[in-house]
Amino acid sequence: MNIGLFGGTFDPIHRGHLALARAAQERCKLSRILFVAADVPPHKQRRPLSAFSHRYAMIALATAQEKNFVPSMLEAPEDFDARGSAKSKTSAARPNYTIDTVRRLKQSFKKADRLFLLIGIDAFADIAEWHQAVALFRECEFVVASRPGYSLADVANALPESLRPRQEVTKPFQKQGATGDLVLSGVTVHLLDEVYQPISSTKIREAAVAGKPLTRFVEPAVADYIMKIGLYKGR
Repeated sequence: MNIGLFGGTFDPIHRGHLALARAAQERCKLSRILFVAADVPPHKQRRPLSAFSHRYAMIALATAQEKNFVPSMLEAPEDFDARGSAKSKTSAARPNYTIDTVRRLKQSFKKADRLFLLIGIDAFADIAEWHQAVALFRECEFVVASRPGYSLADVANALPESLRPRQEVTKPFQKQGATGDLVLSGVTVHLLDEVYQPISSTKIREAAVAGKPLTRFVEPAVADYIMKIGLYKGR
């Protein structure tokens, strides 16, 4: 079975996320895709995140009509109870490192199961800086949503140094779009073309604060949720 893992802050989840997931599902024949909201992203956030409960709820609403899209609590806070509310925290939570999430998920896998990690190319550009990045490439295959302006050489050069091809190898690829498959020793990257949508979570939050319609960016149920509870007001 091929299983996708799509992690992020999802604050909020939007149509660009769903488009990436659908394209990955078709390309890699994914039986299901787990949407994993991070409780404590490893990379420093410039602003406070919405509560995990809100971000998880929006994922559930956005994926309700997608049979094989599954909201996941793999990175839910430890003090998050079964009713979906968080108790007060007594200490700083540990960051949600993707390598830990992947290994925890794979404990339930069968031998023939394959894991595919979904990610946008902007995030992939920093992959070498991720916690235990080399080990992560051994644990799963990557599905990267490309966008205009990136080449296959950019993708190869973003890899951790020990996995990166020599520069003379990647130089001929500088004029080739970031599409197809990149298969190297210890690395498998599936590149998705024509998936990029110019949607920004920041712009969605700004639109919500201004009281503007959100349905061009997010699913109607998510738009209703944001507006009814005033999720981004006062920020």
